[in-house]
Formats: sequence, structure tokens, C-alpha cells
Amino acid sequence: MAGHNKWSKIKRQKAVTDSKKGKTFSQLSKMISLAAKNGGGDADANPSLRLALEKARQERLPKENIQRAINRGLGIGSDAPIDEVLYEGYAPNGVAVLVKCATDNRNRTVSEIRLIFNKNNGSLGESGSAAYVFGDTPEEPTFFIDLDEESYTNVEVLIEALEENDDVIEVFHNARIS
Repeated sequence: MAGHNKWSKIKRQKAVTDSKKGKTFSQLSKMISLAAKNGGGDADANPSLRLALEKARQERLPKENIQRAINRGLGIGSDAPIDEVLYEGYAPNGVAVLVKCATDNRNRTVSEIRLIFNKNNGSLGESGSAAYVFGDTPEEPTFFIDLDEESYTNVEVLIEALEENDDVIEVFHNARIS
């Protein structure tokens, strides 16, 4: 009767919740670092930092982690600084994809993003290869690619795989179901 005691049940649930919490905490820390890097460490003078701190407090991010993230953004301490990077590529059927990332190691992130694209029949492009599709705002592409449901599902699989990566902040594409 192995695996039928109370601790076995708690252990499995705890592992899942701890994993989710860890991913959330790392994303919040990166948001705070980027906000501090771009606008300074004063929350009163930096609205993006204030918003990131509010989200962090809602998720109960410890104060030490918040301070460490602010210091990393300001370049204080030994932690590697967080950079915001934009990757461009194409999903199956010629759908343009923009991937916005926050990373402390560009080489690791680009290889992970390239691997995700390759596994899902896409290709990571050079800078400027897909940005023209989105113009000034990635939320509003200049044109769309109309796909049937099966093809759109293939694009969604790629998008979901990209969003599961810890360094990815947002993913934009120009596909829609016809």
C-alpha cells in the first residue's frame, strides 16, 4: 500500500504548487528589474515599477526578492542584469511571430527560442524579418494570415510552447481563423 498515506498526497500537490509559484516569482522579479532599469528605483517616480510592485505584493513575493530585483535592475550587486530582447520568426504557414523576452543570458534564451521554433515547424528569423508585419504596435498587425482550424491549431501549439518558457513575456502573431 505504498503511496497511500497523507504525506504522499501532500508531496505531489506541493511540488506542483511550488513549481507554479517559482515560475510566477521569477517572472515578477524580471518585471521589477526591467522597470527599475528603465525608469529608476523610486516607485513614486516610476509608474511601471509601481505596477510591477503591486503585482508582486498580490502574489506575495518576499520583500528580499523585491529588493534584490530592484538592485539587479539598477546594476547594484553581483547578479547579471536583465535585458529585454525581441525575437522574430515565422510559424507554420508563414505566420509572423514576435517574442518579447526578459533574460539575464541572451545566448541561452536565443537557443531555447530557436529550439521551440524548430520543434514546431517554425523558424527563428533575423532582426527585422517579421517586425514589419506589426508596425509600431505589436498588438495590431498591419495584415493577417487567414488559416483553417487545423493550421491555426499548429500555430497555437507553437505560441503555447513559447509562452511556457520562463524568459518569455509576451508573444504576438498575425494569424486568424478564416
